[in-house]
Amino acid sequence: MQFTMYNLQFTIYNLQCIMTELTQKQMERQDLVDNAIFKLLQNLNPSGKEIDWDIDIIAEIRDSVKAWFEDNDIRTEEEFYPFIEN
Repeated sequence: MQFTMYNLQFTIYNLQCIMTELTQKQMERQDLVDNAIFKLLQNLNPSGKEIDWDIDIIAEIRDSVKAWFEDNDIRTEEEFYPFIEN
């Protein structure tokens, strides 16, 4: 098969379009991480008062854990919490 410049550009465009959504497995990984952090917050709460879901706090903790995993060569950022680069 011979590639022309049009075919090559079209192929690159298609690859970029394909990567605009997370896979089911990647979304499940994100859910697992966020839910585990939320459960940790609930379990460590000494007041017994209900804690509302706060994605900003969860993200702060997630970023710290992610950095620790990366710094200790345990998991890459993408392995820990999959994402789509813009």
